[in-house]
Amino acid sequence: MRRESSKPRANWRSRCEEAGFNYHSMGGTYWDESACYAFSAGQVDQLEEVTAELHRLCLGAAEHVVSERRFAAFAIPQPFHELVAQSWRSREPSLFGRFDLSWDGKGEPKLLEYNADTPTALLEASVVQWHWLEDTHKGHDQFNSLHEKLIERWKLVKQEMNGSLLHLSCVKESDEDLGNVEYLRDCALQAGWDAKHLFIEDLGWDGSRFVDLDQARVQALFKLYPWEWLVREEFGAHLREPAARLIEPAWKMLLSNKALLVVLWELNYGHPNLLPAYFDEKRFAGEYAKKPLLAREGSNVTLRRRRGTLEQPGDYGQEGFVYQGLAPLPEFEGPQSPRYPVIGSWIVGEEPAGVGIREDDSPITKNSSRFVPHYFA
Repeated sequence: MRRESSKPRANWRSRCEEAGFNYHSMGGTYWDESACYAFSAGQVDQLEEVTAELHRLCLGAAEHVVSERRFAAFAIPQPFHELVAQSWRSREPSLFGRFDLSWDGKGEPKLLEYNADTPTALLEASVVQWHWLEDTHKGHDQFNSLHEKLIERWKLVKQEMNGSLLHLSCVKESDEDLGNVEYLRDCALQAGWDAKHLFIEDLGWDGSRFVDLDQARVQALFKLYPWEWLVREEFGAHLREPAARLIEPAWKMLLSNKALLVVLWELNYGHPNLLPAYFDEKRFAGEYAKKPLLAREGSNVTLRRRRGTLEQPGDYGQEGFVYQGLAPLPEFEGPQSPRYPVIGSWIVGEEPAGVGIREDDSPITKNSSRFVPHYFA
């Protein structure tokens, strides 16, 4: 694995926008093709194997939490405990998730966290970086089968739900969320769904069922909106009624929570792809990361390091924290400052489906990170 300088395409903006990737310059620069990451075929095979293994471990952790009813450790409100348990027992279908890994191409990738409920950076990982590969690296390949697998997974979810109408939802004020949802809606249309967009603010309740702005029943709802926010909304109690099928399902609350890291370590102590993780920071005598149970984009993460403590401010942490051993992100030379990449490895249904790389000028990956494409030879 190496970071290479790369000459941006003259038409990169129009190529991005052709794919619906209109937020390529949020924060000044988000999509960054002035560099790329190169892997060997063996490294890609290893990432694929590790992703499948982590998926297996996470399903085992979900089974453990449900059977032992450890919902309180995940800060899930008590009225929703049985909803989560029943969702898991029914094996309600999941669409996807993204494992964030620390790895420099040597040794074993280490799991930092699992974005299991509302993962983003999907459109750029799927279509946009594939276009970049076709335009700039003919004859090379990319760990990227996201598009094909998303369509096939939507077909399977449609069969399992025995449905035809699908609403896809996000908040109104996020171009990034809308871009991800519109891409998923396109995949769902190709899979045979009657797929309609519905902003989460426009989701209604008519006394017995969820409805859209035309008062049509919402039968299946993909929501790029976290479960932990949904259950605390005014209409959250209605989620406990069999009013609609949600994607991601309620059992994903167990995997989108940093408490998962503690349970994974308990059940798989010493696993080469996991880091020690505890609810008690006193278990660490040296370096560690402090992470909120529920947070986004590096907010409220603290790295306790020998060379100094690094803290990222934010508004999270009310539910508590976990403490995880450090696996420092690799450090590569950038044009003005070091760059620290995190590998986001996707699972679609039960299958590894590719990676996307975000890099930051800080060891804590924030919402200001850049997306950098990759290839392998």
